[in-house]
Amino acid sequence: MNYIFYFLIVISIIAGAINGKLTDVVNSILMGAELSVKVAFSLIGIMAFWLGMMKIAEKCGLVEIIAKIIKPVTKRLFNEIPNDSPATGDIAMSFSANALGLTNAATPIGIKAMEEMQKYNVDKTSASNAMCMFLAMNTAGFQLIPATVIAVLISIGYKNPTEIIAPTLVVTTIAFLSAIIISKIFQKLWTPQKPAETTAKKEKEEKVEVSA
Repeated sequence: MNYIFYFLIVISIIAGAINGKLTDVVNSILMGAELSVKVAFSLIGIMAFWLGMMKIAEKCGLVEIIAKIIKPVTKRLFNEIPNDSPATGDIAMSFSANALGLTNAATPIGIKAMEEMQKYNVDKTSASNAMCMFLAMNTAGFQLIPATVIAVLISIGYKNPTEIIAPTLVVTTIAFLSAIIISKIFQKLWTPQKPAETTAKKEKEEKVEVSA
């Protein structure tokens, strides 16, 4: 990604120099840098608010309640995870953060959920079905309230930033359901996982048979 941005900057400067608009390119770079700082500062407030709300929800037991509510869904989608696993609560927290548009807050929670799911992974060298499903669902990024996008639109002076909610909800819902369906299809088509030790032992035996 760094190389891509470096390439774009260099091409912009060269194109500006050729067209005699190098001054405009430099001014755009400086204005963009200034705007990025303003947007970053504008995100601090809304991120702090929602992260605080998530922490309060965790302390008051709301996360456990949400985990119990979505338990029938998680049981079907993540059938490799035991019902009493802490991963269920982490998954609920991650989905809640994503639903509120707090993708930055959802990242550490998602990593924690992955670490918990790794404990029940049969083959530690590859991702389990539950881990792949969780990754696909998080990548789809279902959002009820795109808080981060709204904050960015407010910071740049957009008149009606909340109008993004409806199209975002439609698009992320379609992506979310598609991720679940495709993951389930691949789970049926893909060969089930086997313990890494068993797989290595079989490969060793096959090599011995071939050499014999």
